[in-house]
Amino acid sequence: MNQIIYPAPIGFSSEAEIAGFDEDSVNRDLVKSLQTIVKKVNDDAGHASRGLHAKSHALLRAELTVHSDLAPELAQGIFRAPHRYDAIVRISSIAGDILSDSISLPRGFAIKVFGVEGNRLAGSEGSVTQDFLLADGVAFSAADTKSFLKILQLLEKTTDKAQWAKSALSTVLRAVVRVEEKLGLPIGKAKALGGYPESNPVADRFGTQSAYRFGDYVAKLDIVPASENFLALQDKEFTVNGRENAVRDEIMGLLAKEGGAWTLRVQLRRDASENPVEDASMPWPEESNPYLPVATLTVRPQTAWSLDRSHLVDDEMAFSPWQGIVAHQPLGIIGRARAYVYPILSGYRGVLNGCPIRERSQPPEFQSAQ
Repeated sequence: MNQIIYPAPIGFSSEAEIAGFDEDSVNRDLVKSLQTIVKKVNDDAGHASRGLHAKSHALLRAELTVHSDLAPELAQGIFRAPHRYDAIVRISSIAGDILSDSISLPRGFAIKVFGVEGNRLAGSEGSVTQDFLLADGVAFSAADTKSFLKILQLLEKTTDKAQWAKSALSTVLRAVVRVEEKLGLPIGKAKALGGYPESNPVADRFGTQSAYRFGDYVAKLDIVPASENFLALQDKEFTVNGRENAVRDEIMGLLAKEGGAWTLRVQLRRDASENPVEDASMPWPEESNPYLPVATLTVRPQTAWSLDRSHLVDDEMAFSPWQGIVAHQPLGIIGRARAYVYPILSGYRGVLNGCPIRERSQPPEFQSAQ
C-alpha cells in the first residue's frame, strides 16, 4: 500500500502569534462577566460552579496510551515515545449554570494527563499534569476575544433566567437543526443556542478548536470515538422524557456495564494562509491535511458520575490548557486570554466554596472506584 504524502508541516515560531488590539482590557471584561455568572449561580444554589461548562455529565478515570511508530512530526511533546498515562476526563455542558438536560447545549471534553515530564509553562511549575480542553466541533464560536465577549455578555444576562422558556426554545431549535441536517444546510447558531442533538457525548467529536504548540510544530487536536460501542451511538438520539440529568444517566448506564475508547488525533499546521493561528473560528481544511491518530484514550467500566467524584473533580480541580508543558503551549488570542482568565476564575470559585483548587500529582481516589 502506498503511503500518503502530506505537505510538510510548518515549524513552530513565536512569530505564529500576532497580538492585536488591547487584549488586556478585553480579558478584564471577560473575567468580570464570568465572575458575574459564577456569583449568580452561587447566590441561587449556595454553591459556585465554573463560569462556563458548569454541569458535568461524566467524571472518568482513564488511560492515555501513546501509539508506537509515530512519524517524527507526530512524535512530539507527550507523544514523543510510546507511553501509558493515567488521566481524568470531564464531560460537560457549555452553560455557566446547572440546567436541565431538556435544554440541549454543546458539550465539552476536558482531559487531565498525569505523570508528564518536561519544561513547564509559566504558572504550572512543579506540576506533572498536561491538560487538553476540547469542545464540540473543530472551530471556536468567535474569531477573537472581543467577539466572544459579546456572546458571553448575552449568557451573563440569561444566567439563572426562566429555565422553562429555555427548554421550550431548545425543543424548537432541535427540530430546526434536524431540518438543516436533512437539507444539507450549514448548522450554526441553532445548534449552539439549544438545538444540540439529544445524543450520548461518548459518540461525539470534540476538538481543541484553537491551536497548540506541538513540539517543533503547531497543531490542533481532536478526539473521536474508537470502540465499537461508542461508534454504534453516532447519529443516535435518546429521549429526555423530563429527566433532569438525562445525558448523565445515558453515560452512566453505558459505562456501568462496559468500557470504551476514543482516538486522540492531531492536525498539523501545513499552510499558513489556510491554517490561521489567531482566528480560531476558521477550521483548518481537512481534505489534504487530515487529523492523524497519536494516542488512544480508554475508560474501563465504572460509575461515571457520583457526588464524591463531583466534589473531587468539579470542586477541587481546575482544567486549563496552560496547565502543562512548553511543548504544548496554547497559541493565538483565545489561548492567551485563557492564561489570564482561568487562574482568576478558578481562584474565585475556590474562595466562594471555601474549597481551594489544587493541582494533584496523581488522579484522585474515587469512593465509587468501579
